[in-house]
Amino acid sequence: MRIVYGVFGYGRGHATRALSVLPELTRRHDVLLLAGGDAWEAISPRYPAVRIPTLRYHYQGGRRSVARTLRHSASPLLDVLLGGPGLGAALKAIGDFRADVALCDAEPWTHRAAARLGLPRISFDHYGILAYCRPALAPGDELERARDAAVYRVLMGEPDAVIVSSFYDAPRAEPRVRCVPALLRPEVLRARPSRGEHLLAYFNNGQHQLTRQIEEVLRAERLPVHLYGTGRVGHDGNLRHCPPGDHFVTDLATCRAVLSTAGNQLVGEALHLGKPVLVAPEDSVEQRANALAVERLGIGLQAPGGRLGRALLRDFLDDEARFAERARGLRRDGRVEALAAIEGFARQLVAGPRPLAAGGWRYA
Repeated sequence: MRIVYGVFGYGRGHATRALSVLPELTRRHDVLLLAGGDAWEAISPRYPAVRIPTLRYHYQGGRRSVARTLRHSASPLLDVLLGGPGLGAALKAIGDFRADVALCDAEPWTHRAAARLGLPRISFDHYGILAYCRPALAPGDELERARDAAVYRVLMGEPDAVIVSSFYDAPRAEPRVRCVPALLRPEVLRARPSRGEHLLAYFNNGQHQLTRQIEEVLRAERLPVHLYGTGRVGHDGNLRHCPPGDHFVTDLATCRAVLSTAGNQLVGEALHLGKPVLVAPEDSVEQRANALAVERLGIGLQAPGGRLGRALLRDFLDDEARFAERARGLRRDGRVEALAAIEGFARQLVAGPRPLAAGGWRYA
């Protein structure tokens, strides 16, 4: 089968998910990869990929800024929604490839190009947990979930089938949805976990998310901290700023615990390696839902609003053994289930009939 696979370019979680299924997917099928931003940088050294535009969040005062994000995103949004050079390039690449089906990890250019070409589409990401499932939410977050899910659906359109990868379970809202555990890269599966002394800290946009207050808390604790995502390199007291790379997995496998934003993919990998997680969720309902799940599962704590205090860090480290034991009991790898869902949906959709979002059927 000929599969076009679009991977959203903001942060490295989308690329990490893709890298977990690409070895087997490319062995079984012909795959055309489309990716932008951070995803293209992570994937292209290993697999040929067509570079496309991406959307990014923008920050002010260490927090996501809706106004700045909208202002800086106007041009790419017009491109993907109304048809510009980026969408034209995606249309040409997919058309020349003569794909049978599109697999889309929250990637709007691939979604929209595939829809214009009449290709069946499979959504394959974590964000679908807000649009197509019923996750537990913090009080007052339902309206924001509905808003964010609506924006997501406007950008992506209505796929024919949905696969949601998540480190926690949530009831599905529609029959076209399949839920699978978080996906593990081969290097994570090969890693041998041990308990070291360092704290691994990861921020997907660290130049904004690593605030002065968080940095002061990490310095005061005096334990060694290996920081990723800050854009800096080198030692600064007990803080070691590390460049991105494969050694990240070794640092993750040998750390004492993890501090990060509440991204689904990293929490899933930390679970597999038996690492407690302290999450500082970004100002989004998806991250708050993930942080709530971390506490509900008993694998760590959250710093509400991304505000990390020294007392919270000390409480987290004092309870490290209990969190680690719980994490080891919850380890799961969703690759086999994800590949089975991808191939099952693809065979069904290519043969037709194709399911409608409203629960009816249409023919390809």
